[in-house]
Amino acid sequence: MNEFYELSDGFSIPKIGFGTYKLNGVHGTRVIEQALQVGYRLLDTAVNYENEGIVGRAIKNSGIARDQITVASKLPGRHHSYQEAFETIEESVARLNLDYIDLYLIHWPNPKQGKYVEAWQALVDAQKSGLVRSIGVSNFLPEHIERIEKETGVLPVINQIELHPEFNQQAQREFDASKGILTQAWSPLGRASKILQNKTIQKIADKYNKSIAQIILRWEVQLNVLPIPKASHYLRQVNNFAIFDFELSNEDMATINALTKENGRLNDQDPAEHEEF
Repeated sequence: MNEFYELSDGFSIPKIGFGTYKLNGVHGTRVIEQALQVGYRLLDTAVNYENEGIVGRAIKNSGIARDQITVASKLPGRHHSYQEAFETIEESVARLNLDYIDLYLIHWPNPKQGKYVEAWQALVDAQKSGLVRSIGVSNFLPEHIERIEKETGVLPVINQIELHPEFNQQAQREFDASKGILTQAWSPLGRASKILQNKTIQKIADKYNKSIAQIILRWEVQLNVLPIPKASHYLRQVNNFAIFDFELSNEDMATINALTKENGRLNDQDPAEHEEF
């Protein structure tokens, strides 16, 4: 059963999504169709995942009404120039074989290139033209968000960032919330890293009779964060989705928050420096 966040533009979005990174081809289509049957109603893709076409096909094959599914995609760094950005959004809509995309994000700010304001203006105009319903950013630091607000007058409704128990992003979350921006989590389970063997979280999982993954995803939702886990295996998809029938205590929330590290990024992808094209 899905629960929803209300975005600052008035639209609602499920509190958990399904990540599609590295889901490609016929196998990827089947995995995404399966996720939709499990109950996921938010699909997260990107131009750089090279799978918008199969996400669109999975939606079509699912038989689920279009207005029941929230589809998100992302603009790559190589297309930050205004005209290229706008045309890339048009291409995304075409590849997904949809009339519009629910949520479009700038994938990385690539600040050394200095074109993310141009790219943001293209998203603003794509929204005005009906290509996109809601617009947001990914991996944007406070300074990047402040700049697009200053130069365009428009704030994103979502900021998708790396967030997991070893990097809880408290300062960024507080900044986002102060601007009415919902924080989304990529790698919410730490890319299935050693975090899933964490003994502290295992103790909490035992207490609630849940898995470590369920505890982590529930912790994120209680932080008012929207996690987008990826799972190919049916039982993991079901497990990750089943996080709305229990609640973590304040003490357990604090215990998990205490696991965070000052720089807990898994691959050292600091948006102030890291660039993706």
